[in-house]
Amino acid sequence: MTSPTDEVLLRSLTPSVLTVLVRRGADFAAAEDAVQDALVEALRVREADSSPSSRLRSSRGDPIRDAKGWLVTVAWRKFLDATRADAARRRREYRVEEEPAPGPAPAVDDTLQLYFLCAHPSLTPASAVALTLRAVGGLTTRQIAEAYLVPEATMAQRISRAKRTVSGVRFDRPGDVATVLRVLYLVFNEGYSGDVDLAAEAIRLARQLAARIDHPEVAGLLALMLLHHARRTARTASDGSLVPLAEQDRGRWDTALIAEGVGILQAALARDRLGEFQAQAAIAALHADAPTAEETDWVQIVEWYDELTRLTDSPVVRLNRAVAVGESDGPRAGLAALTALDASLPRHAAVAAYLHERDGDLATAARLYAEAAHKAPNLAERDHLTRQAARLNARRCR
Repeated sequence: MTSPTDEVLLRSLTPSVLTVLVRRGADFAAAEDAVQDALVEALRVREADSSPSSRLRSSRGDPIRDAKGWLVTVAWRKFLDATRADAARRRREYRVEEEPAPGPAPAVDDTLQLYFLCAHPSLTPASAVALTLRAVGGLTTRQIAEAYLVPEATMAQRISRAKRTVSGVRFDRPGDVATVLRVLYLVFNEGYSGDVDLAAEAIRLARQLAARIDHPEVAGLLALMLLHHARRTARTASDGSLVPLAEQDRGRWDTALIAEGVGILQAALARDRLGEFQAQAAIAALHADAPTAEETDWVQIVEWYDELTRLTDSPVVRLNRAVAVGESDGPRAGLAALTALDASLPRHAAVAAYLHERDGDLATAARLYAEAAHKAPNLAERDHLTRQAARLNARRCR
């Protein structure tokens, strides 16, 4: 069978192989199909050799030392085969006579432009995420569909539409880093589903992006992901129920990821080009730095939320700031900050419930927890909020 290491290596080569084909003249949609076919061929060849120490081998049986060059050669041939078979593309038949000889892959790396292409502003967020996972991440349509809990045919149509949308976009045009970062953060927040760990995949892609572009916000996003991911195992109990941050066993946090995230963040902040992901990472770092929930530096967290509000003017940021104000200045100050926000905001009722509970108004808190449970976006959050409401109602009845 194919080892996880082999599969990760092949997937990591996907963007650079794809960009080689596009540079040679293949349109994006056809090139992406050809690369996926080459990946399938690589895995098929690898699995055909059942030896425990087997390596990827050529058709002649020789070990392949340049996996990228091999994938480029196979993908280009797959593209040419598809071109020959497609009567509508006969105008391109001159390329058949110009097949490059097998050999080392060119050193030009357009992976960064591929990130920009997959996050093109003409795409919807859902399409940009799917195309990024397929073209940059090297995931199969089936894996992406399972991760997003939709039928494979639905995901295939979404990816096909996205590829058609960007097929005419040139690789030499500058892209929008902010859009790419938002797409990667969307991937990260999906967490884990199916046989693909999307949070880990987003971190891998963010590392890849950080290696290709020197930008403090890219570093900020990577730091933010690492700091959140460090708490992952402590977020759920053995029965799958959510564990709030204040109640998590901090001994289960990954200190190596925290140290890496803090180091990346400090280097980014030192450049004095603050952005929203750096500010979010700074808040996450302050939580990670506190030995106990009681020792959290809420005053400094409020200051960072003030910076984040200035950068984004987001109502969600203001909602989270109200929680921090409630912790630093007392629940009534938090409730006062909450009054300026639209009550229809996601999780507004849950925040209000928490602040009312801290203020001693258990009846109002229980009612708001129940209301928040009804609006919860997923089963785990709904169950958590329902238990909170039941806990307060039981206390009131004593």
